[in-house]
Amino acid sequence: MNTTSAQAKTLTVLGLGLALTLTACGGGDTGGATADGELAGAELSVGSKEFTESILLAQITAAALENAGATIEDKTGISGSATVREALETGEVDMYWDYTGTGWVNILGNTTEDVPEDLYAAVAEGDAANNIAWLKPAPFENTYRIAVPTAFAEENSLTTMSDAAAYIQENPDEGVVCAASEFINRDDGLPGLEAAYGFEFSNIVELDLNLIYTQIGEDCSFGEVFSTDARIVSNDLTVLEDDQEFFVEYQGAMTLRQETLDEYPAIADIMAPVNEALTNETITELNGRIDNDGEEPRDVADEWLESEGLIG
Repeated sequence: MNTTSAQAKTLTVLGLGLALTLTACGGGDTGGATADGELAGAELSVGSKEFTESILLAQITAAALENAGATIEDKTGISGSATVREALETGEVDMYWDYTGTGWVNILGNTTEDVPEDLYAAVAEGDAANNIAWLKPAPFENTYRIAVPTAFAEENSLTTMSDAAAYIQENPDEGVVCAASEFINRDDGLPGLEAAYGFEFSNIVELDLNLIYTQIGEDCSFGEVFSTDARIVSNDLTVLEDDQEFFVEYQGAMTLRQETLDEYPAIADIMAPVNEALTNETITELNGRIDNDGEEPRDVADEWLESEGLIG
């Protein structure tokens, strides 16, 4: 997810709150990064966007850095990609996870056309001019998609976005889409999607992202979803194939101010094995433990890191 769409999701913010200070569980001496890669004495803040996956990634980051001796201030749940990015640039937060598609389109101002083959490299190079570093991305991609109820898809032979565009043109009364504010207004979201497929939804129902999954098939026939969201399965939704390949790749990566990385270069070493373990299957499962099973993001983060031998 960007972001990146990622991606008007304030219920999660209310559930988790802002500015919760987490205590460090590491030790060591008190000055900067030590020779063995630990972060003894470092005081850092970790932000996130307001949706589940972003908050989970922030909690994973906080746990990993605390395990290395840092004290972490939790600033998760910031509403909107532009807002959390501004918080990074102004130093309100030291780091947060973003997505390559969000970096390419929303941060660097490019279009969804002529996307470079190595999108991460292009984004990292472009944002370096803004003194923002992108750590090596994790091997998961959370991109925007449009989903419909599985029964609706089967009844109307909908498997691709081209199928959906043709169906909506023939059945405008059914062309209602549920979407969050950010998706509605992003060039790599709804406006660009409609232009790429040559159609328009007949009505847009703006909802908090967390409400969309249960409203597809109720308030709307179509809905914006994130591809690694476990609620796609739990709500029996079918994700339509982006057969025109409109959506940009949204590979997850941690972003931080270059001055923070320069002061604490061990952050990259600490996060590298964590990032490598975050596959599509893993992040979807962890998201599901929060959204479907009701577990707390920090508990999920701690238990996963411990089970993988990444903290101890």
